[in-house]
Amino acid sequence: MILFVANPVIKLDNVWKVYRLGKIDLPVLRGVSLDIARGSFVVILGPSGSGKSTMLHMVGCLDLPTRGKVLLENQDISAMSEDQLAQVRGRKIGFIFQQFNLLSNLTALENVMVPMIFQGSPEQERIGRASSLLNSLGLKDRLHHTPMELSGGEQQRVAIARALSNDPEIVVADEPTGNLDSATGEKIMEILMNLHKEEKKTIIVVTHDPQIARYSNQVVHIKDGQLALNHYSEEKILWSSK
Repeated sequence: MILFVANPVIKLDNVWKVYRLGKIDLPVLRGVSLDIARGSFVVILGPSGSGKSTMLHMVGCLDLPTRGKVLLENQDISAMSEDQLAQVRGRKIGFIFQQFNLLSNLTALENVMVPMIFQGSPEQERIGRASSLLNSLGLKDRLHHTPMELSGGEQQRVAIARALSNDPEIVVADEPTGNLDSATGEKIMEILMNLHKEEKKTIIVVTHDPQIARYSNQVVHIKDGQLALNHYSEEKILWSSK
């Protein structure tokens, strides 16, 4: 059980998220407190309806809590304007989604360049970094293909390259293997593990699949909007079926 992390990169402090449905209040997160250490590999595990998607929105600074605080590098995100928060997310957090969320009319190269445009990177820098990222993920020959011309595994690798385009410290992945076969899903998890090991990225994976927990050094179980178990291992679990 991990109770305290010195200077966590992300901290949830008694976070509640309550949605108003007509005259009824629906609490989705109920008093969640969680510290995420810099450079850790965290898996947030829970079934459908447990509140894990809302947890993703909190740790990814995509939404504000109804009560409590979310701190990103000791800064309370609720004190930021939406423009400030968008800039912070763009620089510090990369997102990988189950549905890939690639723009269908853009090539792989152009999809990876999009986040850099919003950060004001020069065009040649964008092209160079996007090409390098795609090459490193085995997509050298697919740079100018649109998503419809790519397999599911290739689309997810493009999504990973896009998440890394601004060199964020934190990578948040929402069910990153959910739409993939088991062999392709394992390759995607190995890519995330390498980012954690080699580049010291903080990796946060939200999933319903308990097998994914084997890659992590912190497993957070969520049930009915509350933390059921928060297990931390000092030794990183470098698991592979190979």
